[in-house]
Amino acid sequence: FDASRADLSPGERSNLRDAVHLCIEFSREPQGWIVLAGTNGCGKTHLAAAIANEYVERTRTDVMFVVVPDLLDHLRAAFSPQATTSYDRRFDDVKRAPLLVLDDLGTESATPWAREKLFQLLNFRYNALLPTVITTSAEPKEIEPWLRTRMLDVSRCRWVGITAPGYRGSRAQAGQ
Repeated sequence: FDASRADLSPGERSNLRDAVHLCIEFSREPQGWIVLAGTNGCGKTHLAAAIANEYVERTRTDVMFVVVPDLLDHLRAAFSPQATTSYDRRFDDVKRAPLLVLDDLGTESATPWAREKLFQLLNFRYNALLPTVITTSAEPKEIEPWLRTRMLDVSRCRWVGITAPGYRGSRAQAGQ
């Protein structure tokens, strides 16, 4: 992960270095939530995966890393009578994961069912103080109010806004 990209302004470079530092701190002692927010391609998922990998390496404990729209599709499928794993068990596994990474929150379909499942999942983890990493490209005002209040609760959550533009297609990726 190149936090010193030459194609960034000094402010963007400093912001990216700060984000990396906060992710390293969180990976060493994950408590509460960390939200990595920014434009598509800015490195949120890369940093979330690095946190997960460091946690697994250090603790030898499993991490659940899921893309939110895929999780909701999977839960819908598990809700089916033909499913081989019960919906309750699958949902409970996600709810209780020692470290949960939710990638791309805010890109899922906003059906009432999806909102209810996300509320149940995240409300449980928030109240149980379970470490959670969330990536989102949504602006805070676009996030459901019940979730926004939790994500902005500084006593339990670190909001890390990444100001760097996307890496893919940038001069840095092209090697210039």
